[in-house]
Amino acid sequence: MEEIVEIKAFVPAKDFEQSKAFYRDIGFTQASDVGGVAYFHHGNCSFLLQDFYRKEHAENFMMHVLVKDIYAWRKKVVESGVVEKYHVRLSEVMEQPWGMLDFTLTDPCGVLWRFGENI
Repeated sequence: MEEIVEIKAFVPAKDFEQSKAFYRDIGFTQASDVGGVAYFHHGNCSFLLQDFYRKEHAENFMMHVLVKDIYAWRKKVVESGVVEKYHVRLSEVMEQPWGMLDFTLTDPCGVLWRFGENI
């Protein structure tokens, strides 16, 4: 049987250097940076940050991160100082009708990250 080893999204960046710093600040590890594509991971989860930006694309792009402790993740984001440093939006934790607690964080170019925990 054919096996999938990994699947990653290419996340856009308006200011590539700023976005790389943002993702490092919220706890992702930058493992490489070659040819306008930076590889980020946290544990076994990863994405590729690309030096590419189209406003309509970035502002309609969403990533979902499933975590074990939503309150610990939100605290980590708050304590990182990214909201003030990058002038990004961070929501409160909310209970969703689809059975999750979640909060959203918008990155410096408008990509929406939804962090969720199953309840």
